[in-house]
Amino acid sequence: MMVKVYRTPTIAVLSTGDELVEPTTQCLDRGQIRDSNRAMLLAAAMQQHCKLIDLGIVRDDEEELEKTLDNAFSAGIDILLTSGGVSMGDKDFVKPLLQKKGTIYFNKVCMKPGKPLTFAEINIKPTDDVMVNKILAFGLPGNPVSCIVCFHLYIVPAIRHLSGWANPHLLRVPARICQPLKTDRVRPEFHRAILRWKANDGSGSSGFVAESTGHQMSSRLLSMKSANALLELPATGSVISAGTLVSAIVISDISSTDNSKIDTSLVLGSTLQGSKPKEVTTDCSGYTEFSVAILTVSDTVASGAGPDRSGPRAVSVVNSSSEKLGGAKVVATDVVPDDVGKIKEVLRRWSDIDKMDLILTLGGTGFTPRDVTPEATKELIERETPGLLYVMMQESLKVTPFAMLSRSAAGIRGSTLIINMPGNPNAVAECMEALLPALKHALKQIKGDKREKHPRHVPHSQAVPVDTWEHSYKMSSGGGTEPSCSCSH
Repeated sequence: MMVKVYRTPTIAVLSTGDELVEPTTQCLDRGQIRDSNRAMLLAAAMQQHCKLIDLGIVRDDEEELEKTLDNAFSAGIDILLTSGGVSMGDKDFVKPLLQKKGTIYFNKVCMKPGKPLTFAEINIKPTDDVMVNKILAFGLPGNPVSCIVCFHLYIVPAIRHLSGWANPHLLRVPARICQPLKTDRVRPEFHRAILRWKANDGSGSSGFVAESTGHQMSSRLLSMKSANALLELPATGSVISAGTLVSAIVISDISSTDNSKIDTSLVLGSTLQGSKPKEVTTDCSGYTEFSVAILTVSDTVASGAGPDRSGPRAVSVVNSSSEKLGGAKVVATDVVPDDVGKIKEVLRRWSDIDKMDLILTLGGTGFTPRDVTPEATKELIERETPGLLYVMMQESLKVTPFAMLSRSAAGIRGSTLIINMPGNPNAVAECMEALLPALKHALKQIKGDKREKHPRHVPHSQAVPVDTWEHSYKMSSGGGTEPSCSCSH
């Protein structure tokens, strides 16, 4: 039996720029930046099981760069990756040298990020030591995110093709987006996101949901942190609503999802069609004693002009504190603009129809004319809960004096507790931490469980008899001790 085998591709990586220094440099001089791209590309290529040659940093000197390229071409490499030097600057020599050494097939791509990508083919004469006769050269952009996005979209398929893959392209799956996303007017965008498999993706069926990693600037490498997918967004200049089905390109491991439940028929063809639900279910598997809904109130997020930072943070805080909250889980999220009618519509639906136990609203509690979340909340709640607001205010004042400007409202509607929280992601975490000791107790009481007591509570029938007047006198004069529970008697 004959089996066709392929060589492991050899990749050479170099960075260009006078401003670059090694990533291990402790102190930077004026005008210097650490070379993050080269380390990133070497690690990414290693994950593709390639042989690597590190060519280091090359200064913006045409003669030095040409010498480095010639050495790389004679080393028997299959793919050359350069970072930087492919734009229109006076010191951008990569593109002219690739044109001199071989054939450039394209030097700009209509995509975001990654527009200045250059691809060339270098033909060399095979020798006894060098068996290859063609080198694929990619001039990658200098911006870190542009660089790694282009690696996934162009270099990974090239590596797979050289390695003999029958289908070298990255896997595409349909996913419902968790927040509104604004598209570019001119260029298709590859939006970095975290892809997860959910028993209910918001449409009533199982599927993938995608959460944006935040600001998508090509220089912001943090947008790639934890990202395992690139969302393909068309160049329409419009806002894609939360819950819309989009194409997601898988760029890293998604094995943390329950793969045994993934429907393989969801691998995409060329088009996607789907409904646009107003809310995205984040966790619908298993029993939860308390259901939590989170509403982000922001004109900016609702219009797609900016990412929702508070919503994902609140989901993370609640779900990570599930045990302290008596098994509470976030089961719905939504985003609305700063509009009283739209805020009330969602709050009324969640409390009256969906019977949520806890609703957290994020944002819209300040002094600006558009901050109307408290007004919308007060029109709906039947009983106020000022103690919760007091605790949140105390906690927030430890961080900033501006906390005193909060106009938050909190109260009970039916069997639902509604709490207005700040729009700042850190403030959300701080306020939730302050409320945790009492929220489980509060939610059980709202459900009518009068037996819910402090863990150290002693049943009154078993308590040692105490003279009430003497006890009150000792407490007021400082001579008594703190009661062992939250009961008033």
